[in-house]
Amino acid sequence: MASNMPAPEAPSAPSSFGGDAPERSYEEWNPTEESIRPVRGRHRVAKQRGGLARSSTVLGVGVIAAVGAGGMATAQDKPAVSISLPDSLTDHLPDASSLPGVGSLISGDSESAATANHAPLTAMTAVADSGTEAGGEQAAGAGEALRARILQQAEQQRAEADAEAKAAAEKTAAEQAAAEAAKQQSAAEKKAAEEKRRAEEAARAKAEAERLAELARSWSLPTSSYTLTSTYGESGSMWSSGQHTGLDFAAPTGTPVKAVHTGTVTSAGWSGSYGYRIVLELEDGTEVWYAHLSSMTASAGQKVTTGETIGRVGATGNVTGPHLHMEVHTAGGSGIDPLAWLRGKGLTV
Repeated sequence: MASNMPAPEAPSAPSSFGGDAPERSYEEWNPTEESIRPVRGRHRVAKQRGGLARSSTVLGVGVIAAVGAGGMATAQDKPAVSISLPDSLTDHLPDASSLPGVGSLISGDSESAATANHAPLTAMTAVADSGTEAGGEQAAGAGEALRARILQQAEQQRAEADAEAKAAAEKTAAEQAAAEAAKQQSAAEKKAAEEKRRAEEAARAKAEAERLAELARSWSLPTSSYTLTSTYGESGSMWSSGQHTGLDFAAPTGTPVKAVHTGTVTSAGWSGSYGYRIVLELEDGTEVWYAHLSSMTASAGQKVTTGETIGRVGATGNVTGPHLHMEVHTAGGSGIDPLAWLRGKGLTV
């Protein structure tokens, strides 16, 4: 009769335990890198003194078998399980010292035990180092990936900042160009307006010059080679009215006297203090008087043209010397300044 309740059956058992135990097949335990947990530090198996109980031996064999089936890592991750066998079964168990890889663990040779302990630890240390290196490589790979991502994001942000700066610079340049264009356009418009004003003034001056030239072609001075001696409105006792009523052109006797414009001779003959006088009526009714003539070549009722000779300079009437006395009267009979009138016709007196 067993001293304890039967323990659960191990995943695999040795080939034969003797007695009535069923015969089973066994696989050789060959720990691999996956089934060994990294072990840090130095571990030694406690030296067994005296004889090892059969139940303890069977327990060790069961643990070894469990590790061989599921891996040391799996066995270590699970809580320990108590195993007890009937006495009838333990009587047929083989000696623990005769089991491969176990005898050295329970032998009295401490050096063999140390060697047995060191050999798997070295392998486990190598596996641990290998795992550490693999983990380090993975960590390094992850770090490089993170670094590459950070650099990519930084490059993207830098590119976006450059694009924004470029857009801002282009906008500023466009605004400056627009302002400069507006300034140039304003200056061009101002210049064009000034040129237009000058052109208009030049055109007006040219038109006036053409008008005066046309007038000059259609108007003529009354005589030539003259000197102005008295002007309109001068005061003096020599004139019966107390003021001079005309314009005096002093010239040698016989100097031709011309019609200032096309018109009709309305009077030609002696006229008291005026001496010999010719009255030329123009188309607008204006009358031009020529006085103190030495002779007359035109008669009353004769139509004459601009520049045509109608008489000659003399000293007849109330005079102090030879000259042409010229008066201008409007259609209403009022006397006006002959000098201003002649200049108004484009003539240079």
